[in-house]
Amino acid sequence: MTMRRVSPRQLRRLQAKMLGNLGLDVKELGRASRIVIELDDKTIIVENANVFEMRVENESIFQIVGGEVSEEGKVEEKYEPSNEDVMLVAAQAGVSEEEARSALREANGDLAKAILLLKSKKT
Repeated sequence: MTMRRVSPRQLRRLQAKMLGNLGLDVKELGRASRIVIELDDKTIIVENANVFEMRVENESIFQIVGGEVSEEGKVEEKYEPSNEDVMLVAAQAGVSEEEARSALREANGDLAKAILLLKSKKT
């Protein structure tokens, strides 16, 4: 038994009909030059990919097909203590403002931890 060849156009129509019978509406949105997905711990970048939208009732599902994928890790913003925090820690620990600033950076802004860190270094 030989199967007849189906053209890509006929295949897309057949797929659309089958998905329509299931209550799904699929549309090809086109080629996206750049897609950025920002997650908590990384950013995913997809370039030159085809994008499809599948609608089910009032919900949309987006499908990304092909393209070049790259990932970037999130860069932590460097903590910089306020002058008020520096002065408070310096006064409480009996150290210079520069030492207090350094301890606050090390403690990532935790005032109590910075003071304890400085006092433990003095003894």
